[in-house]
Amino acid sequence: MTLNNTDEQIRHVFDEWHRAVKDQDAEGMAALYAHDGVLETPAVLALWPEREDAVVHGRDPIAQFFAQSFQARSGEGVFEDWFRSGRYFSDGRLLIWEYPRETPKGDQTDVVESMDLQNGLITHHRVYWGWVGFNKLHNAINKGRQ
Repeated sequence: MTLNNTDEQIRHVFDEWHRAVKDQDAEGMAALYAHDGVLETPAVLALWPEREDAVVHGRDPIAQFFAQSFQARSGEGVFEDWFRSGRYFSDGRLLIWEYPRETPKGDQTDVVESMDLQNGLITHHRVYWGWVGFNKLHNAINKGRQ
């Protein structure tokens, strides 16, 4: 078991995540996860309002979540440009970066991606939403429960 990931593995997850999310490539995103990977994001509750929690377990269910999420969000403007600075922080096991609220083109949905990596794959991914993103997510969740 590799405790630390190589710089190349970390950079691959950072770059490939951004490419796949911008291209709405759910399979490409899911391929970055370990088979037993975990995704935690309140967006789960917006997509699947019947859920008790916002945690998805396993690569295949994560791929399903991303595919359905892209389909459901098309045309809603939740994630317009996916601007980020290109900077990330990692200690060899944890990878973190943000999609900031303020961008050169104005405000965007703001989230922080926090990922535990092992052997170059995401084992646990937590998404933290800022206030602009929270408002959009809150509205989507309420709309789904009506």
